[in-house]
Amino acid sequence: MSTARSFTRRLLRWLLLASAVWLAASLLAVLALRFVPPLTSAVMLQDWLGARLAGDRDFSLHYRWTPWERVSPALPIALVAAEDQKFPSHHGFDFDAIQDALAEAEDGERLRGASTISQQVAKNLFLWNGRSFVRKGLEAYFTVLIEALWPKRRILEVYLNIAEFGDGLYGAAAASERYFHVAPAQLDARQSALLAAVLPNPARLRVDRPSPYVQRRVAWIQRQANQLGGAGYLPR
Repeated sequence: MSTARSFTRRLLRWLLLASAVWLAASLLAVLALRFVPPLTSAVMLQDWLGARLAGDRDFSLHYRWTPWERVSPALPIALVAAEDQKFPSHHGFDFDAIQDALAEAEDGERLRGASTISQQVAKNLFLWNGRSFVRKGLEAYFTVLIEALWPKRRILEVYLNIAEFGDGLYGAAAASERYFHVAPAQLDARQSALLAAVLPNPARLRVDRPSPYVQRRVAWIQRQANQLGGAGYLPR
């Protein structure tokens, strides 16, 4: 056997082994996080590192895990109404929304996002911001794992804890205390809708200084939450 062929076989063997180890590790990580609160997320770490590399020494992360039972019922339904109204029934992907987004792009409009809450949890928790095919492929992989291993309420619980609501503010606890000076359990319907309204772009849309667009979106989210049936629409 030639040296080149021997090297190729060893390389393939190591690649297969590395792939198997990565798959096993990712599976165990997703399974563990069904029960254990995440200490941080990939997006939080990316934001912190980006600030450090940019020389922003004032940037700090504000994140504290809050269990589902200590969050106002108004917030989860506001998030679903704003971001993913088919959340209780889909299996991680909203194919109708994806098709609509692609159709709009074909008509010359800017390609908009069609990510479900499950996909956003996968991206925020495990991956980085970006639009590469590699990242989207990994996002789909982690979305499938999360939907297979977590109940719906756990997915929503993690989402409301790691979503970014402002510069350095992650999760319901940090956001409710910073903007409204209340605990997450005390959020009312309007405050919850206001938090949900900035999620498309928390770097540009402000909770503390809501633009007319944000205020219109708040009213729309409240109407949608009521039409869905309130907190009773969510999986138990």
